[in-house]
Amino acid sequence: MRRRLARVLFTAAATALPVLAFAHGISAEDRERMLSGGYLQYVGLGATHMLSGYDHLLFLFGVVFFLNTFRDVAKFVTVFTLGHCITLVFATFYGITWNYFLIDAVIALSVMYKAFDNNGGFQKHLGMASPNLLGMVFGFGLLHGFGLSTRLQQLPLGDDSTAMLLRILSFNLGVEIGQIAALTGMVALLAIWRRRPSFERLSFAANQLLMVLGALLLLMQLHGYLHDSDPDSFRFPEQEHRHIHEDMDVEKTVDPSRNTL
Repeated sequence: MRRRLARVLFTAAATALPVLAFAHGISAEDRERMLSGGYLQYVGLGATHMLSGYDHLLFLFGVVFFLNTFRDVAKFVTVFTLGHCITLVFATFYGITWNYFLIDAVIALSVMYKAFDNNGGFQKHLGMASPNLLGMVFGFGLLHGFGLSTRLQQLPLGDDSTAMLLRILSFNLGVEIGQIAALTGMVALLAIWRRRPSFERLSFAANQLLMVLGALLLLMQLHGYLHDSDPDSFRFPEQEHRHIHEDMDVEKTVDPSRNTL
């Protein structure tokens, strides 16, 4: 049974890896569009950014997984929203940033943390009660907002402080719209699944899968940090590649200039 479960988890994770590889980023097309776009463009970009932000969505899925009432969902989502709004707005406005590969790596850890907590990991493996969940969700909200801010700061926000603030708030509004849309689908699906016997039987496996996906995101971000000399984009090192081919050029294997001291 365990081998079968492990095989299912591995297959699902391997299937999801190509999707996670295209996790939220600011493309060149988005940057170009923002140059001539208005505030509604920032709203739309914020919404699509959240809907394609698989690390944010996986964390939210873990948060609402065992929440049964609308009151609980609203409470935790409000705390998370407050956290990411604070860092998104203030970090962007004041230009506070960091290497976004590392920020997203920590965000991936937050996904793994929630899955570990959902499966009772603190009680089973550490012999302790889970840390205050509301406080942890708020703290992770601050972190997720900082991750969103690093992406937003790649866009042309202008030099006028008022216009810049309006663009940031427009992007943030779009993020909230995208978050509400995603959460509506998550909560509805979980509400339907909880009525079925399979929920109790497979909830542990579902959170194990959530942890595996978080680990894949972590490895992907660390790979990006370690192997990309430019932290602002995944790129192929063309300069180094050209030098290598110049050295391997058959016609240039003999260099007369090296015959003299």
